[in-house]
Amino acid sequence: MNTDPVGTIRGARIAHLIESDGPGGAERMVISLASQQQAAGCYCLVILPARGEGWLGREAAAAGLPTARFDLDRPVAPKVARQLAATFRTHRITLAHSHEFAMTAYTAWAARGAGIRHVATMHGSRYYAERLRRRLALRAAFTLGGRLVAVSNQVADHLSRDLWIRRARILTIPNGVQWISSAQSSIRDELGLKPGDTLILAVGNLYAVKGHRHLVDALARIAERHPHAHVAIAGRGDLDQSLRTQARGLGLANRLHLLGLRAEIPALLMAADVFALPSLSEGLPLALLEAMFAGRPIVASDVGEVRAVLNGGEAGLLVEPGSAEQLACALARLLSHPDEAKRLGDAAARRAAAEYDIARVTARYADLYRELLTAR
Repeated sequence: MNTDPVGTIRGARIAHLIESDGPGGAERMVISLASQQQAAGCYCLVILPARGEGWLGREAAAAGLPTARFDLDRPVAPKVARQLAATFRTHRITLAHSHEFAMTAYTAWAARGAGIRHVATMHGSRYYAERLRRRLALRAAFTLGGRLVAVSNQVADHLSRDLWIRRARILTIPNGVQWISSAQSSIRDELGLKPGDTLILAVGNLYAVKGHRHLVDALARIAERHPHAHVAIAGRGDLDQSLRTQARGLGLANRLHLLGLRAEIPALLMAADVFALPSLSEGLPLALLEAMFAGRPIVASDVGEVRAVLNGGEAGLLVEPGSAEQLACALARLLSHPDEAKRLGDAAARRAAAEYDIARVTARYADLYRELLTAR
């Protein structure tokens, strides 16, 4: 790898495209990556949906990133490819970087029409796999050229099987985060926690795939042994009321705290005693990486790239996805053994700093960009 890979693409004009603009992991990676590239001397345009909720647009503006819009008003809209090609020409884009299924399908055609290079990153969603025509559309996108990137080996394996693409053609570049340490937040006071109370934090939108109901069940299983343990979940979603109802039924209404969408995740992590990732499916979750940078002891489902990230359990405890019993045992173990919890938290912080800093991710993408931009 070049000693200054990002410097070798200084002056490149890059467009990052994504179909959604809510507060998700892929969207956060778009902002982080584009910000790093722009700081290194690239021009980075973020292309967003015209009919979205606006979160990503606000984040882009706060980061000083220019934006453009596309109008995807129906499931199949050939005009979007023409819109994107025109946007590429207007902004003199030299490389398009799409994220997730829909924008990859449209961007491939738009990049071909504009005569520019294309990189596509798949972050873990297998929405495309639900229907054959989606899989064919995504496969067709790669017959047009460009490079396909997966954020984990498991995602790459799925892509290879789903799209009938040789595994060697898919590059794996893990996600990364730009960690900025924060002083402890006021969240413990906000929740009315006493000095002897312990806080288990989960970060993720309130969807079934995130497995939060299993975390609530696990809290019930350790409630008698650890009467001062509380669970807080930072995120929003359709299961808010369902989780509250579950907690009331288990007698835990005053020990489950749904925080809603929060921006100050580093501060929340610094206030937590344990981080829990009870997901049923993941690629490489940014929340896990942030918990590692914060040095929190971690209990996580053994899904996606989580085992590899936690070094086979050396930097956090792994449990079977969907098993409230295993989740409860692991949480109780960390709450009962603070020395082990600290050892695991310290190991997680060291591993995060060595492997998952955003600068490392940016450098790997810069190598890929340079390869494409200098190829005949």
